[in-house]
Amino acid sequence: MDDVATTDLLARAAGGDQAAWNGLVDRFGRLVWSVTRGFRLDSATAADVSQTVWLRLAENCERIRDPERLAGWLATTARNESLRVLRRTQRDEPTEMLDDRPDVGAPVLDERLLDDETLGEALDAFRQLSDDQQLLLRLLCADPPLGYERISEITGRPVGSIGPTRARCLERLRRLMDESADNTKGGA
Repeated sequence: MDDVATTDLLARAAGGDQAAWNGLVDRFGRLVWSVTRGFRLDSATAADVSQTVWLRLAENCERIRDPERLAGWLATTARNESLRVLRRTQRDEPTEMLDDRPDVGAPVLDERLLDDETLGEALDAFRQLSDDQQLLLRLLCADPPLGYERISEITGRPVGSIGPTRARCLERLRRLMDESADNTKGGA
């Protein structure tokens, strides 16, 4: 199935061809998995989100307007489903502490607060990046790693532009974090 075009695979899968579905999952499964894991979902939740993404494709496969851009559709759907799950789990989190005893091996409170604050600043800055920039950085951090050729297929960017675009994205992320730190210091 590696030599079959995505358009053909999608059309055959829409017609109920199991081998075509398997081909789509083989071709794009790592992408969906890496996007869901990029949201720091645990393995079980990431697997549930991945299944939901494939279900959404099954429900909408006949409505995909540009099958050759299926990778982008799957990445966007995985992102949206991951965010939906995160919002739901944040609402469901218990607010009471179950155990008030401190963990002897836990970092001291100041270290934990600093780590949480830095992570929060990084996530806030990341959310300010465009969707394209966020997707590119997520794909570059995928586990297992994706090659530039694969990232080029997913994003529609030329292979030679990925490295420079990555550098610009990271520089913008640094500037946003610096601005956030400056605003925090100025407001304190």
